[in-house]
Parts: sequence; C-alpha cells; structure tokens
Amino acid sequence: MSKGNCLIGQSGGPTAVINASLCGIIQEAMRHPEIGDIYGARHGVLGILREDLVDLRQEDPEEIALLKSTPAAALGSIRRKLSSPEEDDREYERILAVFAAHDIHYFFYIGGNDSMDTVNKVSSYAASKGYPLHSIGVPKTVDNDLPGTDHCPGYGSVAKHIAAITMGVGLDMMAVHLTDPVIVMEVMGRYAGWMTASTALARRRPGDAPNLIYVPEAAWARERFLDDVRRTHDRWGWCYIAVSVGVKDESGDFLAAQRGRFAKDAFGHVQLGGAGSFLESLVREELGLKTRLVRMGPAERIAMHFASLTDRDEAYDLGVEAVRYALAGETAKMVSLRRVSDSPYRCEFALSDLAEVANAEKKIPREWLNEAGNDVTEDFMRYARPLIQGEVPTPIVDGLPRYARLREVEVGRKLEPWSEG
Repeated sequence: MSKGNCLIGQSGGPTAVINASLCGIIQEAMRHPEIGDIYGARHGVLGILREDLVDLRQEDPEEIALLKSTPAAALGSIRRKLSSPEEDDREYERILAVFAAHDIHYFFYIGGNDSMDTVNKVSSYAASKGYPLHSIGVPKTVDNDLPGTDHCPGYGSVAKHIAAITMGVGLDMMAVHLTDPVIVMEVMGRYAGWMTASTALARRRPGDAPNLIYVPEAAWARERFLDDVRRTHDRWGWCYIAVSVGVKDESGDFLAAQRGRFAKDAFGHVQLGGAGSFLESLVREELGLKTRLVRMGPAERIAMHFASLTDRDEAYDLGVEAVRYALAGETAKMVSLRRVSDSPYRCEFALSDLAEVANAEKKIPREWLNEAGNDVTEDFMRYARPLIQGEVPTPIVDGLPRYARLREVEVGRKLEPWSEG
C-alpha cells in the first residue's frame, strides 16, 4: 500500500447522483492516513492538463455531505477525448508531470464510456513510464450503456424521473385526447435505448402511456410504425409514443437525419435530435391526427428532487469501494455492480478491466424487446424496477432544495502553464 495524494475528476454528461460518488470517494479517502491531500480537477482531464486543481480537504464537511443530494457535477465536467499516446504523448507527459509535481499516486475518474477510456490510457501510460499510480474508474452514465457492470449509477434516477414524467403527460393526454390524441416523447439515447425503455415503468392499467416504444436496438419501419399508431388510436382513442433520438430505419439511417443536417460532439459522436419531430410530422401528415411533441433534453438527467434512493446509495458506495480497491493495490479497473438477485434485489461490488470497458457499449438485449420491436418485455421490467426504488431525502430552504456549493480553494501551480496548441 503506497502513500501519496489523490486526485478526483468528473467527466461527461452530469447525472443526479454523480456527486454522490464524489462524496463517497472524498469521505472514504479521509479515513485513510495512506492518502495525504485530496485534490479535485476542475472540468476533468482538462483541469489536470491546466493544473487547475482544488483542495478538497479545505471544504466544509457539511458541504461534502450535501454532495450526496446535489445533482450535476460539483467539480465541473468536460467532454474531451485524449489522443492515442502512440500518435502523440504530449498530453500524457503533461498529466504525469502534474501528478509528479503534486505527489499524486491515486487517481479516481467518474464518468462513462469515453471517460473509462481516459482512465485506461492514463493508467497504461503511467505504467509504461514506471510511475506508481493506482487508477480506478467509477461508472456514471444515464445511458446505462457501460459494459462490465449490471447497471450504471445515474440510470436508476433518470429512469424514475422519465417514468414519472410519462405518467403525468400520459394522464394529460388521456384527459384532452379528443383534441390532442397523440403524444411523441423524444428521449436521449444515441445507440442504446435504456432510458426510452424506462417509460414502460409508468404503466399501471391497460392503455396507460406509453403505448409504443421505439429504441435503437430494433430497426424502425415506416409502414409498420404507421400501422402501430393507427391500431393503437383506434383501440384507445389516443397514442403515446416514446422514441430514442438514436432510432434508425431498416437502412441504418438515423430518423433524425431525415430532418436535416446534424453535427458531431467533441468525441466524434453524432449529435442527435429530431427523431421526435420527424415522427410527429409523419403522424400528423399521414394519419391526420393532431400530435404534440415532448422533448426532455438535459433536464431529464439531473432531477435530484425525484432521484432514486437505490441509485444514490449505489453511486456513493461505488465511490467508497473505489478507494478501498485502490488502497488494496488495484489499478486500471472500474468498480462495478454484479446482480445477485432480482427479488429481493441485491448487487455485489466487483472490478472490471478498463481495457474491456473503454469505448464499448452495452445495449438492451433483443430478447427484452417484443417481436414487433415496439415495446419491452417483462424481462426488462424485472431488471429496471428495483433500480428506481426509494426517494432521496433533500434538505429544503425557502421551499427549494439546498444543494452543495464547494468553496473550490485553489491548489498552487508548480508547473509552467499548459499550451493548448
């Protein structure tokens, strides 16, 4: 068990519970004398490159504890993909220089697919240079598409929130269906439909929203879709459609592409949005049914006011376990959850190799979707129901949540400024 300081970073899209993992890491690190200073990197790997660090031991313990019920990313996040060290190792040299200057030998990075790639690359580079570093990735993504873990912190809360929104909007649709009979709800999800599938948790009676669910794991067909909507409307008098932004047709083209050009993000991933608009227009023009579009966007991922207690607790515990594994000598691993039982629900902690997790994606098993590809099966429901259980107690001040706000005491820089060029 080596001694040294530790550094924590957050990366990718924030969630309701990413700060719970941060809290778990900080509080557990403070219990171990082997860990000296506890630093946070502002805006993930960019903060490391810029040597933009904050001293987390200087924070008020009350604010640290409040991180467990605070959404978004308290240290600031970033979408930045490191180049391959074989192509250009200048960024990696800088990262190791920052680590060495501040005696950092424990590195914890909370994020999703591309973030795990970052941890893996940094860990491998440090090993190649003989620098002693224990690097542990902590999973975070509302997309729930990280392999190597039963599910990802962040997903349970977004599933709970989306299902609740679906229930409310669905009741509104049923109340006004004589004038507004069709709803198209567009949900985030580029290549995996876990979030969209969670709308199914909203159902309590036959006919409840959602009536149709379309996810990237099943190809979409125009005429089949129109028949689905027509039959559903004929039966109930309304139709609630949930669709992932990343749904593709049988030719492999994004539905969003049929609404015009779209750009790419910092990782080179397609920036989608428009699948819902396309379906809304199609239903209105082809079936003559008045249709409303509901687009959730980033608001769906940070709803701490209706977060899952199960999700929050698992996020915190994974942060704690990350520190324990690092102190036990583990490195180049991601802490993960291994499901033992659905009922009663129970998961165990485990480790996954970062090399097997980085840049890979876990999709909904095709057998968890019905044959028509427009709904989920009971297998998905058994998987998802336990993840949304419980409510997070949130302090309230003047009628609104009291969230943590860190002081962010800066750590003095020891190196020359980083050149971005």
